[in-house]
Amino acid sequence: MPSDAVLKLMNLSHRAAIALSGGRVGRSFSGMPVVELTTTGRKTGRARTCLLTSPFQEGSRIYLVASRGGDDRHPDWFLNLEAHPEVTVSVQGGPRQPRRAQVVSADERARVWPLITARHRNYAGYQEKTDREIPLVVVE
Repeated sequence: MPSDAVLKLMNLSHRAAIALSGGRVGRSFSGMPVVELTTTGRKTGRARTCLLTSPFQEGSRIYLVASRGGDDRHPDWFLNLEAHPEVTVSVQGGPRQPRRAQVVSADERARVWPLITARHRNYAGYQEKTDREIPLVVVE
């Protein structure tokens, strides 16, 4: 699985592509909108921002998958929002909005996870790589 340094480099490269293209490149990926998520660091209390894809949206609800590429560890952004569920999001370069994030219920996961994996099979592959249940988060 990718190291923390590799994940940070990927995020930095993604930001550079957006900046250098004036936003024409990097606002979506594999048919999914890119979401800039800002959480509060669970250890530092400082703002932490990363770029993620949202494989499913329903009205104003934005779904995120805490896959970390199928790693056995949860991503830092997920651990941060567990500790501090108040987040800020920007979808495809739109305005930043304060929101609340939470792990979906078992019933909601049972409904939404198949919709996500039918459209984006990589998430099913990530789940197969790990013993942990990959969390599905809704930002509303």
